[in-house]
Amino acid sequence: MGSPRGYSKTQIWLHWAVAALILFQLIFGEEMGAAWRSVKNGMAPDMNFWIWAHIGVGACVLLLAVWRLGLRFWRGVPDAPVGLSKRMVLAGEAGHWGLYALMIGAPVTGLAAWYGGVIQAGELHEWLKPLVIILVVLHIAAALWHQFIRKDGLMMRMKKSQS
Repeated sequence: MGSPRGYSKTQIWLHWAVAALILFQLIFGEEMGAAWRSVKNGMAPDMNFWIWAHIGVGACVLLLAVWRLGLRFWRGVPDAPVGLSKRMVLAGEAGHWGLYALMIGAPVTGLAAWYGGVIQAGELHEWLKPLVIILVVLHIAAALWHQFIRKDGLMMRMKKSQS
């Protein structure tokens, strides 16, 4: 079985759903930091809507990322555009695997900290946020580079399904 020409409708939907959920976490997740500091200081946090939303959205990111990863192994992904150096292909693969690691690692460490009381997991969870931002920015920059500089049609694979 060769590589698919494009992503399936489900893969495309999962990509954009996870992207929206991560954006939500980055924009509205600040209250969780205050709640976590309360927990670390032995105080009860203010369990408001934003805390519950952060926990629920994080769990959704984890579940959808695992689903995405399963589809990636089961269905595969399209080949890299023609003409990219091996170094560029490797950078793209490293970026994608890094994003998967963060989409799974951040929720797992957050849940381990919040529900398991694992302080080290909470500390790691806080350190993962800047890594998420860096990889997301690089991912977007690479997509725009492919679209407007290379003009190699890479983004078309995310726009329409090649079932």
